[in-house]
Amino acid sequence: MMKETAPAMVKTITVKTLGGFSIQVDGNLLTDSINRSKKLWNVLCYLIVHRDRNIPQAEFIKLFWPGDRSVNPVNALKTLLYRVRALLAPMFPADLDPILSQRGSYSWNRSIVCQVDADRFEALCLNVQESGLSDGQRIELYQEIVSLYQGNYLPKLSKQAWVASRSDYYHGLYIQAVKAYAALLENAQAFRVMSEVYTRAIQLSPLDESLHVLLVRAFLRQGKNADALEQYIKATDLLYRNVGVQSADELRALYTEIMAVEQHLETNLEIIQSSLQESRIRVGAFVCEFGYFQEAYRLEARRLSRDGVRVQLALLTVSLPEGGLPPLGTLNTTMDQLLDVLVQNLRLGDVISRYSGAQYIILLPAATLENGAMVMERILTAFYHQHRRNFLKLTYRIRGVEAI
Repeated sequence: MMKETAPAMVKTITVKTLGGFSIQVDGNLLTDSINRSKKLWNVLCYLIVHRDRNIPQAEFIKLFWPGDRSVNPVNALKTLLYRVRALLAPMFPADLDPILSQRGSYSWNRSIVCQVDADRFEALCLNVQESGLSDGQRIELYQEIVSLYQGNYLPKLSKQAWVASRSDYYHGLYIQAVKAYAALLENAQAFRVMSEVYTRAIQLSPLDESLHVLLVRAFLRQGKNADALEQYIKATDLLYRNVGVQSADELRALYTEIMAVEQHLETNLEIIQSSLQESRIRVGAFVCEFGYFQEAYRLEARRLSRDGVRVQLALLTVSLPEGGLPPLGTLNTTMDQLLDVLVQNLRLGDVISRYSGAQYIILLPAATLENGAMVMERILTAFYHQHRRNFLKLTYRIRGVEAI
């Protein structure tokens, strides 16, 4: 009679990879906040992610010790795997080894079933695109999708090539899902939820300009005009300082929409005048957002056709001495310094706006081309006098505003 063998022990664990790494089993939690070497976490994560196959020893060596002749990679791998086993040992029974070795390869024990958040996230992103789902069903799926995505994939290993490609893939799925989700919410006029979704998405992807556009729009649809304007200003400043380029026309067009929103009726002219008055604390030239600058420019162009007063438009650019865009840290410091010089040396009626990460645009009312050039030369002289060690190059162009 054959002796019956006991069934293999099966254990299910929960693995978090989005926004951080952790393993949870039977109430025990292991996270990558524990002070261990990155290589240890690297090997452990690689084993779990590729848990459906045996991983050759050579694959580990190629990934984690490429061309490193200072160590014996075979011995280093064995030592590292010993440390990984020791780290995991308290979480599993003595007769259930989570890492198996066989004929020059290693694998995750398939008796330990891993429920990985990234797998669930990816499956939901595919499921939500299936035909035949109602808007309500899609909204429920998207709710779980955005809830699952807590941040970038294995962020503490983000510099590893095998992690970076996966991280980009999951992040792309998340941004695609957020935009589709918000479109459904907009159709359902769930603007509050829409703004919450975009606020969180911007925290995870702050330089995605389209997210800022949609958040501003969500605030406008709720009648939160002040929040819309504040977000617009934050977005343009963030893009200037981190990307160094002009914001897109779509974002700038929203400024006009914000300003065009009908205000509540106020019949007391004294109150209206008070709200229009500028604080007396501010001195020097008028600094404004580009959307307002456009309106100021158009107003001056209208006045020209009536009064014939000359107005000049100047563009001031910061660059490296040999040309090209300076490093963003240096550029931002210089742009802040330059704005101070502009405000101090221009008239109260002159208007300044940031045109791009490395440029200011300036409106000089009641100035001839010759006067305007003299003003800009004075700006350059004042800047270099105050910041003698600054090596960046300032150049300007100037031309007259044409009447409408």
